[in-house]
Amino acid sequence: MAKVSAIQNNDKKKRLVAKYAKKRAELKAIISNRSLPIEERFKAQLALSEMPRNGAKIRLRNRCAVSGRPRAYYRKMGLSRIALRELGSKGLIPGLVKSSW
Repeated sequence: MAKVSAIQNNDKKKRLVAKYAKKRAELKAIISNRSLPIEERFKAQLALSEMPRNGAKIRLRNRCAVSGRPRAYYRKMGLSRIALRELGSKGLIPGLVKSSW
């Protein structure tokens, strides 16, 4: 089980990303638009740099929905390899057959 504080920090970042996603996308569109004057693009760059760092999507960490484990994460299921194996053994994941010999 991951530290509760690490899971809560990641959840806080998810909320910030959702809150600032639209504004960040608008500013990035202005910055990358070469037809706009350089002053306007520079102002957009400054506004983007003043936004909270944790509002960037890159700062998020994929974590297991069951245990909060950050490593060995399967995106398709949202679980770590350990949780995937346990739930698969119990037959709780449809379509997954765990082989053992």
